[in-house]
Amino acid sequence: MVDLEDLATHPQRVLVTVTGPDHPGITAAMAGVLAEREAKLLDIEQVVLQGQLTLCLLVGFEPGVSKGESALKDLLFTAKRMGLDLSFRVLENREGVTQIPPAASARFAVTAIGDGLDAAGVCRLADVLAKAEANIETIQRLSSGELSSLEVVLSLPVGEDPEQDGRALRRALIEATKGRDIDVAVQREGLTRRAKRMVVFDMDSTLIRMEVIDELARVHGVVDRVSEITARAMAGELDYEASLKERVKLLEGMPYADVLQLAANLPITEGVPRMLRVLKKLGYKTAVLSGGFTFAANALKEQLGLDYAYANVLEVEDGKLTGRVKEPIVTPQRKADLLDAIAQREGIDLEQTIAVGDGANDMGMLERAGLGIAFHAKAKLKEAADTSVDKGGLDRILFLVGLRTRDIEDVLTTP
Repeated sequence: MVDLEDLATHPQRVLVTVTGPDHPGITAAMAGVLAEREAKLLDIEQVVLQGQLTLCLLVGFEPGVSKGESALKDLLFTAKRMGLDLSFRVLENREGVTQIPPAASARFAVTAIGDGLDAAGVCRLADVLAKAEANIETIQRLSSGELSSLEVVLSLPVGEDPEQDGRALRRALIEATKGRDIDVAVQREGLTRRAKRMVVFDMDSTLIRMEVIDELARVHGVVDRVSEITARAMAGELDYEASLKERVKLLEGMPYADVLQLAANLPITEGVPRMLRVLKKLGYKTAVLSGGFTFAANALKEQLGLDYAYANVLEVEDGKLTGRVKEPIVTPQRKADLLDAIAQREGIDLEQTIAVGDGANDMGMLERAGLGIAFHAKAKLKEAADTSVDKGGLDRILFLVGLRTRDIEDVLTTP
């Protein structure tokens, strides 16, 4: 039982919680009471969930200056008048004072995306965080309507390699949600996470829903031979440059008109137009860095409004493919170097870049970028990437930079 009269003779900190239907003027009214009674507002936080407000105020009452009992009664009367409930608790000693995290801890942002975010899905995520002794600072919903994306900012005990601890946490979260429609990303929390300025994409099976060289081979009647080499190369079993030359050799004699026809009908991946409209409105630079071919990459650059496009050039003579590819070949190393070069040209720090790809030949650029995202990717790349998106469209990556659905809709509807 709290003795209100004790507030008049001893310094006290009181946690006041106001709940009820949200409407304008609540915070102003509560703060007005405190100002009138000369109480100190030490901390404040507010959240509105489905139209229901929770407002927390940490109030300091000094003896002989503020009449705490009177102030609390005025707060209670004001809340009732506004159709709200109010409760309070006097905090003892250092209870409720925000503690600075110990030195051996690091802040991370966990983003969970997917239709599997029901009570059972959230329970699995929370159980992993509890076992890792993570201290949750904030939880916010990124999606609108159905609960399909959450962001959890937390402090995690770490050893000598915080990045390794973050990867271990991500592996544990992925294992716990296996079999559910939930993608999980774990990133170091800080200014650079929300200050990205450039995104580079692989083309085949990332920006478009096919492997261009396989489709060329299908038209030319050598698809089985090319597909087998492609699969082994993307899985990292073959040297990329050698495998590319071997596959292109099988296309010798193909009419270039057939090649250009393919460029006119590229199947764009779900979510790409929406994602790029948002990124461009926010001032991001965008590029396609592809081990595929310029005829397709340039068509995408034109169609999607990308800033840069780099890919391999097929050699053509007398209107037909020669079966050779011109130097320099866009190898995994060259992809990473191109990302670096574009960032330098645009004056963008590498920590502010994102790279998105699906195969082993994207590993270099994902490792070079500030955030490497494996999209519907092969196992080897998922293991090396900072995070992965295994389900849904490419616009899901917008959640990974902290954007909420309402932020995205605001951007899309602003002229």
